Amino acid sequence: MTTTTLTRRHQITLPTAIVQALELAPGSQVEWSIGADGTLIGRPMPSRAQRAAALHGAGRKYLRPGADPVQDLIAERLEDDDDYRAEP
Repeated sequence: MTTTTLTRRHQITLPTAIVQALELAPGSQVEWSIGADGTLIGRPMPSRAQRAAALHGAGRKYLRPGADPVQDLIAERLEDDDDYRAEP
């Protein structure tokens, strides 16, 4: 077990072993809570990149076979552009 000290500015330094084990980096966020028995619980929050990777392709099961929503959106935007240019 490692002991840390709280500074006057209410900051602590996490031990290197914990930082490495949890793969924390500068800017990482930690959610803090107090357990029922008074223990301090720090839970690393996933980064934006980790959240995006977890969601990647999640909605694909709702698409019909052969559907390309990106191409559909581009075609829709081009059609809107043509409509806009055609207006007097």
